[in-house]
Amino acid sequence: MKALIQRVSSASVQVGGETVGEIGRGMLVFLGLDQQDDEPTALKMIDKLLAYRLFPDEQGRMNCSLMDVQGGLLLVSQFTLSADTRKGLRPGFSAAMQPAQAQELYNYFLQSLQQRHAPVAYGQFGADMQVSLCNDGPVTFMLEM
Repeated sequence: MKALIQRVSSASVQVGGETVGEIGRGMLVFLGLDQQDDEPTALKMIDKLLAYRLFPDEQGRMNCSLMDVQGGLLLVSQFTLSADTRKGLRPGFSAAMQPAQAQELYNYFLQSLQQRHAPVAYGQFGADMQVSLCNDGPVTFMLEM
């Protein structure tokens, strides 16, 4: 499981020209699911996302978590994070979870996240989405489980 996270001042996702999710200050999470991922892995990733210190404290150091600042979280599924790009000029997706299984795990991830934090906004699994964001910093990290 991979989560590309960005500290944002705002972010939104549109599907077919309609905004389906948006947040103000918080964290944008692009989530990639690999074949070996499961529910326990999802719960560990949620723990890490909510506790990861990427927001500044009073001294400007990254010592505050999403929970500390009560920020929003925008979750967007992104299977391309599972791409193997080590060889050639075309990404390979053999490590990515199959769509039906991935949608089930994504839904579990989203529901578990919503039980632990608010506000949580999200994109539409498998859709062609347009994501807009204002990266604050810029601050971007890749988390892997």
